[in-house]
Amino acid sequence: MQQDLAGKHILLGLTGGVACYKSAELCRLFIKAGATVQVVMTEAATQFITPVTMQALSGQPVYLSQWDARQANNMPHINLGREADAIVLAPASADFIARLVQGRSDELLSLLCLARPLQRVPLLVAPAMNREMWAHPATQRNLRQLADDGALVLGVGQGWQACGEAGDGRMLEPAELLEEVVAHFQPKVLLGEHVVVTAGPTFEAMDPIRGITNHSSGKMGFAIARAAREAGARVTLVAGPVHLPTPRGVQRVDVASAQQMLQAVQAAVADASVFVATAAVADWRPADPQMHKIKKDGSGQTPVLRFVENPDILHTVAQGERARGRQLFCVGFAAESENLLEHAKAKRLRKGIPLLVGNIGPLTFGQDDNSLLLVDEHGARELPRASKLALARELASEIAVRLRPWRG
Repeated sequence: MQQDLAGKHILLGLTGGVACYKSAELCRLFIKAGATVQVVMTEAATQFITPVTMQALSGQPVYLSQWDARQANNMPHINLGREADAIVLAPASADFIARLVQGRSDELLSLLCLARPLQRVPLLVAPAMNREMWAHPATQRNLRQLADDGALVLGVGQGWQACGEAGDGRMLEPAELLEEVVAHFQPKVLLGEHVVVTAGPTFEAMDPIRGITNHSSGKMGFAIARAAREAGARVTLVAGPVHLPTPRGVQRVDVASAQQMLQAVQAAVADASVFVATAAVADWRPADPQMHKIKKDGSGQTPVLRFVENPDILHTVAQGERARGRQLFCVGFAAESENLLEHAKAKRLRKGIPLLVGNIGPLTFGQDDNSLLLVDEHGARELPRASKLALARELASEIAVRLRPWRG
């Protein structure tokens, strides 16, 4: 795991709820990501998980009371909040959310939330409750007010609950919460933009069983979608057939063929400002896909397939939006087996786009790291080998730097 939270000090607040068991894993993930963690628990939280457990996981004494004399000035409600880079409430019960909205401050956790410096210490809230409690108008009203007061409400998951019912209200999983916290700390260089990303391979059917595809895993495109969302953008991810989880906060559209991908992209870019084409789109497709499985007939003869060229999605979209008089910043990707710089320069000019990104070999299909070559009208610059997510964040920053002068 990347040290995405290196140097950050997280105050993890636990309130009463069975989802406290997830907080143990969340604490571990924060630390694995490089953060230091200070745990503060309400009395109700101690009914679900012990302070000893959270102390063992965090490596820090757990605070339970505003009267804790371990603070030299006897003011943990002031000191703990001042020391934090963020306060994360996970789980946040319906009762505690109501307390926050009312400005209640009769125990340590609500006290330090109220006393935190609003402009410097963000409050991230991960609700957890029964589905009926979640849907109640009072809870929804409190959540809206909490967001209006400046807190970041992270939403809930759906599924079976400890009470035996199923629905909305489950606390998000620890990995999802980690992704949200990491995203919060990323610079919002694409705030207000709508970014459309394509990822993965396409699948061109020969018959209902077989088809032509490639080894693209989609990891780079998914990383770019996550990085763009972290940078503040609204993100639409058009994905070919891959087995990857959708990044938090990203709208995903699944497609199979190049033609389907083109249609999905054309619909998505109608109000987009950036288009990043990372998908490994098949250059050709069978001209006459069969309705039924192509079978051997015992003659020893192999079927003869005729191919037609697939649409060039990047070129089609770039030219189409330009013809409409719209400014769409288009970024292409090139995976070459030789002469990367030469091919990348030529491809950028041929597509008529401002930025072309080359995958520096060997081929990185399925790998978690990569190195990239950025090619624009001013020349080329290499991004050294790093994780695909780290490279995606660098690319998001590079796009942001180019956007304003490109728009004129």
